[in-house]
Amino acid sequence: MDSLNSLIDGFGTALTPMNLLWAAIGVLLGTAIGVLPGIGPAMAVALLLPVTYGLDPTGAFIMFAGIYYGAMFGGSTTSILLNTPGESAAVVAAIEGNPMAKSGRGAQALAAAAIGHFAGGMIGTILLVVLAPTVASLAIGIGAPDYFAIMVLAFIAVTSVLGASRIRGIASLLIGLTIGLVGLDQMTGQQRLTFGSLQLADGVDVVIVAVGLFAIGEALWVAAHLRRSTGKPIPVGRPWLGRTDLKRTWKPWLRGPVIGFPFGAIPAGGAEIPTFLSYVTEKRLSKHRDQFGKGAIEGVAGPEAAASASAAGTLVSMLTLGLPTTAVAAVMLAAFQQYGIQPGPLLFEREPELVWGLIASLFVGMVLLLALNLPLAPVWAKLLRIPRPYLYAGILFFAAVGAYAVGGESLDLVILLVIGLIGFGMRRYGLPVLPAVIGVILGPAAEQQLRRALQISDGSVTGLVNTPFSVTVYVIVVLIVAWPLIGRLIGRLRGGRNAAEKSRTVSGG
Repeated sequence: MDSLNSLIDGFGTALTPMNLLWAAIGVLLGTAIGVLPGIGPAMAVALLLPVTYGLDPTGAFIMFAGIYYGAMFGGSTTSILLNTPGESAAVVAAIEGNPMAKSGRGAQALAAAAIGHFAGGMIGTILLVVLAPTVASLAIGIGAPDYFAIMVLAFIAVTSVLGASRIRGIASLLIGLTIGLVGLDQMTGQQRLTFGSLQLADGVDVVIVAVGLFAIGEALWVAAHLRRSTGKPIPVGRPWLGRTDLKRTWKPWLRGPVIGFPFGAIPAGGAEIPTFLSYVTEKRLSKHRDQFGKGAIEGVAGPEAAASASAAGTLVSMLTLGLPTTAVAAVMLAAFQQYGIQPGPLLFEREPELVWGLIASLFVGMVLLLALNLPLAPVWAKLLRIPRPYLYAGILFFAAVGAYAVGGESLDLVILLVIGLIGFGMRRYGLPVLPAVIGVILGPAAEQQLRRALQISDGSVTGLVNTPFSVTVYVIVVLIVAWPLIGRLIGRLRGGRNAAEKSRTVSGG
């Protein structure tokens, strides 16, 4: 009841005309910035930090929250329409959303994503209000072995369900892990794969990798094929979801937040892992598995709901522990410190108006986001009417601008082109792109958690499986790896039984 009363007071703060204006500006800015490949919500919030010096803290954080959610949806828009994720959480949306767009169902994919973000954000924010203290206490008890186990699960899950074979999925993952090794060793400070370049000492930014593999690789692949066939504008299709689409999406919209919220609250990679796991789950549970990889709407609805709920989960650990689990949370933490506020267990007591006004503004922002983007779905989808030579020329331009904006170094453009050529080669030889992006995002963190776990156990491998949580995760990993073999054995046993029954029938007859 205390939380409910505080939330009602928060709505009183969030629904003032000025704070409503900041929420609307945040959602609009976030969506617009998210649509630009390479400029994600973290960069948007960082760029706007100096602008907010004159604002009161409540208005500034309400705007930041709007930017966060808006940029997540904007990132999925380019991911679906152009196969160019605006940020890492939107990578999964490209797997099914882009084939839907190419088949003339881009507006439906965008509508499924918008409603998924709304459902995930609403459910995630309700869980934030109800479960924040509980989730925070659970997050404190999770150690290095548990983090490493979660990341191993993400690696195995993504390589097991994508591509023509597991071998190709693992090969793609290894490419990503290799790129993730570039830079300074976080434990020893030694340079790795930098070729003597100081500019590579900080590693290769994941935005450059994602934009290079998806945008540049796709543009080069299309250009190679446009020589043989003339690119034609892709039809947009009708803008609303039909009864069949709704029947296939309502369960993923509800399942996504259940996966996304807990992962957002623990430092295990932000929205990337839950979106991948949501995709895996929907593929396992779907009655239309044959459509996955060709444009299954469940593969858009579930991961997008998971991503939005994960954003709400991220705020749990940031507000209650002062622990940023994503780049955006880290920038928002810096913003809190800019105002002389320290997030932590006492924040809810010391700054109740700010905290509950921020949480209430999340509900308001979700409504604004849905109201803004559902009508705009067919407008965004009309990007696909542009002839492909002009469209992909524009993609190359914005990809280059986004990559350059990351660090302001000309070397980033060279790296972008090299990674784009790698993406082109991966398409040529049938390697899925997503495991490579996973390797880059989670590889360095997985290595760090592995080494921490081994240090704690004095180098003993048993230190990786010394908690109930890690053992449970590894059991799930073994089941995922062994499931095809188990399926074959069950099939053979059933086949043997059927053959035995037939022989009995024949002999009895």
